[in-house]
Amino acid sequence: MTAPVRRLTRSTGDNWIAGVCGGLAEYFGWNANVVRLLFVLSCLLPGPQFILYLALWLIIPKK
Repeated sequence: MTAPVRRLTRSTGDNWIAGVCGGLAEYFGWNANVVRLLFVLSCLLPGPQFILYLALWLIIPKK
């Protein structure tokens, strides 16, 4: 008996902008609003968070 294969995809049902946070939440089994809140809070820190989001938008396939 094998475990079902999990794939990281952008969410089509739980998306606000591109479905990246919703897809990450589905993959890890978290609440999508928590992932979004963590992303917004991380944007307050210095770093390339917005560029990372854009890269994930391009790299992660849609369902």
